[in-house]
Amino acid sequence: MTSKTLRLPSFLIISLLLSISIISCKNKTENTKENSSTETVNAKTDSLFFKISLAQWSLNKSIFSGELDPMDFAEKANEMGFEGIEYVTGFYATRINEAEDPQAEMQLVLDSLKAKSEEFGVQNLLLMIDGEGDLAVTDSVARNKAVENHKKWVDAASFLGCHSVRVNLFGTKDREEWKNASADALSKLSEYAADKNVNVLVENHGYLSSDADLLVEVMEMVDMENCGTLPDFGNFCLKRKDGEQWDAECIEEYPRYEGVEKMMPYAKAVSAKSYSFDENGDEELIDYKKMLQIIKDAGYNGYIGIEFEGDSISAQEGIIATKELLITTGKQL
Repeated sequence: MTSKTLRLPSFLIISLLLSISIISCKNKTENTKENSSTETVNAKTDSLFFKISLAQWSLNKSIFSGELDPMDFAEKANEMGFEGIEYVTGFYATRINEAEDPQAEMQLVLDSLKAKSEEFGVQNLLLMIDGEGDLAVTDSVARNKAVENHKKWVDAASFLGCHSVRVNLFGTKDREEWKNASADALSKLSEYAADKNVNVLVENHGYLSSDADLLVEVMEMVDMENCGTLPDFGNFCLKRKDGEQWDAECIEEYPRYEGVEKMMPYAKAVSAKSYSFDENGDEELIDYKKMLQIIKDAGYNGYIGIEFEGDSISAQEGIIATKELLITTGKQL
């Protein structure tokens, strides 16, 4: 059998080549658009001495209203250009506790959160634990139960690849009793967390936990490598009107800059609180340049998590404004 070579007319060859070229250019343009936002964010933050993450509490209003599903936190953070995220356990606890099999539901939640973080390319950094009992109460039975309640979230942090959990120390008003109870609970929880390669961090979160001098004493009493602090730019209220814990006027406050400076030697995470901004984009209550200088002087180069709590602008606007302020100020130092 004699073979024959198929010869196409020249105008068809030219048309085919043009089509291939157009498709190639289109794909290249689409890939460039997909990567441009990430590249822009990286270019802005590459020169900083710290990295920027998003605390889930910044989105609490949209989560409570049902506008945002907490399971979609990683996707939302990615849309706003964040590399790392910090979860609030309270946004998942009700679903887990009310399930027929809480342990199975916990694993289902964690599997989904991990998959989402991988899909959207964000790093899981921290679990902020609330509602699992008071670690600073004088009643040893209640305190030990609180320690046990916290352990499942330490396990969760380990599974997600988080470096730390954040805990609260409210408890008694007696300073000595508070120190002893806090040190006892932190030592037990940190010992458990050490085997999971997880840090246990205390945030200044009101009452005696916002007294930096006392908190430093507790850190020295525990004296464990994986037990540290999470300094928050706000949250230095020691006493509120009528003895209220939240949502009341603060009548006594620890000096915020002094507090952050004293907590920084033990810090393994930092929270950039923000409320409102002036016409220049500066936070109206907190001097970010002063705060960031304190953080830099302490030799810290980890993540600073944005926690916006303002009312005058939307959460997304507040988050972006805080992020821009961190970037602008950080480049000045």
